Amino acid sequence: MNLKNVLGMDIGGSGIKAAPVNVKTGKLLDEKYRIPTPDKSTPEALAAVIVQHVKHFKWKGAIGCGFPAVVQNGVVCTAANIDSSWIGTNGNKLFSKATGLPVWLLNDADAAGLAEIKLGAGAGFKGAILVVTVGTGIGSALFVKGRLYPNSELGHIFLKGQQKDAEYTASDAARKRDDLSWDSWGERFNAYLTTMENLFWPELIIIGGGVSKKMDKFRHQLKLRAKVEPALLLNEAGIVGAAIAARVYLKNLLNG
Repeated sequence: MNLKNVLGMDIGGSGIKAAPVNVKTGKLLDEKYRIPTPDKSTPEALAAVIVQHVKHFKWKGAIGCGFPAVVQNGVVCTAANIDSSWIGTNGNKLFSKATGLPVWLLNDADAAGLAEIKLGAGAGFKGAILVVTVGTGIGSALFVKGRLYPNSELGHIFLKGQQKDAEYTASDAARKRDDLSWDSWGERFNAYLTTMENLFWPELIIIGGGVSKKMDKFRHQLKLRAKVEPALLLNEAGIVGAAIAARVYLKNLLNG
């Protein structure tokens, strides 16, 4: 099987994006294609969208999917922003059966983080790194000396004095819902990052997701010890990282 190029997918709360990726360079080999996430995001509904992407690209090889949940060995364990029927579903088997192709699922923030430490803002950095993706929710990925601690899901931590989890108050969806200025939202986001910093003491924090393109609007609100950088791969990080992860998994499987 040719694992030089992998179809990377980023399954989000509002859209499912995909593109073929050269996993060595991180370069997208075709224009990104996006399909809105179905309102009822059941396993069957998402599988149908994955098939649409495969048909769009006429894809015949391996697929990597960044998924908005805790994923252990392909099995989806949580469902904060997807239909609850996903819990306990083996996404690897479901998507592989639907497409007839080998598929590897992992947490979406972990996928974005892998792309950034391999090819982006964290490349070559040997210290502790926290990657935070901000969009419909808040995703997180923790790395120490380049090694991932999977499924950290730190967007669901409760901040001091808050009755709901962090992504309810500090995600980009929260900014839009509450009609916040970038300054006001930046204060909320800084409170979240400060809590993460005090818990994990990262030396580098990488901000990904849609807000990474807007850092000039809120960066002045971030009062942190760690160095803070926007994700260099921006919204492509999830696609690229999913492709990289799928290549590593499938290569090990073939060699095992």
